[in-house]
Amino acid sequence: MAGLYLHIPFCKQACHYCDFHFSTSMGLKSRLVDALVQEMALRHSYLGSEATLNTIYFGGGTPSLLTAAELDTLFTAIHRHFRVAPDAEITLEANPDDLTADKVRELGASPINRLSIGLQSFHEPHLRLMNRAHSAEESGAAVRRAQEAGFENISVDLIYGVPAPDHRIWEQDMAAAFALQVPHLSCYALTVEPDTVFGRQLKKGKFPAMPDEFVARQFELLLQELPRHGYEQYEISNFCRPGRESRHNSAYWRGVPYLGLGPSAHSFNGHSRQYTVANNSQYVTAVLDQGEVPATVEHLSARDQANEYLMTSLRTAQGCNLAHLRDALGVDLQQEKAGYLQQLQQTGLAQLQNNQLRLTDAGKLLADHITLELFQSE
Repeated sequence: MAGLYLHIPFCKQACHYCDFHFSTSMGLKSRLVDALVQEMALRHSYLGSEATLNTIYFGGGTPSLLTAAELDTLFTAIHRHFRVAPDAEITLEANPDDLTADKVRELGASPINRLSIGLQSFHEPHLRLMNRAHSAEESGAAVRRAQEAGFENISVDLIYGVPAPDHRIWEQDMAAAFALQVPHLSCYALTVEPDTVFGRQLKKGKFPAMPDEFVARQFELLLQELPRHGYEQYEISNFCRPGRESRHNSAYWRGVPYLGLGPSAHSFNGHSRQYTVANNSQYVTAVLDQGEVPATVEHLSARDQANEYLMTSLRTAQGCNLAHLRDALGVDLQQEKAGYLQQLQQTGLAQLQNNQLRLTDAGKLLADHITLELFQSE
């Protein structure tokens, strides 16, 4: 069981909140596809000769900018170098403005069986503030067009915590998303990273970042509304109808090995991580001209592996199995952090039952802080 991630680092324009690796210049797109094919040849043994791909994920950037011919080239290479499960979940991230009738038909004829559509909002001023390439009208139309073309397994992205005088816009965004009847929602708080347009505006006093209390209230509203529409929270930012979790992302959180291809992509094989250079030109030149992948390898100590398990498992509905942490990874939290675990339970931030440590809704608001407190130092 394993996953494959392909990073497609191209966008029509830069969203003001995004700190992922991408380029708005398409000049290298064709050669980068060739480099991805070559990287598969160079790294096909990373997951082991017996590994079967249960999930394939095209992320970015904007993978919906790939042409049908480019997708076909990549799938041909994938099947040449890897064993793919017959029921593999194959996801492509898409922007609404790319999902024209022709594009949706094109994707429907490909092996893609799941779309993750970056709507972010149905409110036109918010889309303009974030510098999204699509309009509010296109947000819903793109999803409906995909549904009519036969795509049933669809995820929609929304962003909350966007500057607003009150919560009405967020409530309207939620209602519009629920009306689409998609099986999966990913909802993220707007995070202002330093090396983004919003980050630079914030530093100059030109971006009105909302108070933590405002953002927390919108998260609470989300948690209140989702069950009423048939969604369950299976990870802090991810919600689905029963049985409709993202298999690819769920595998990340369970520590399943995966291979990441392309510039800035990460790979994990259980005992080490690999980080590919976040530069399109350097990546293409190294892979195509020098026959090597420009990457940094980080070998994970036992403590690193324990911290990774803590970080990912506490974000999920299942929580952290303290017995697994103790027996498999050598960390006994119930002994080493007994006082803090008791404090979390007494303050209503976590529950501990049958060796399973789970964050409550209140605890999920402080997940990063709680995880850091539980982290193991060397």
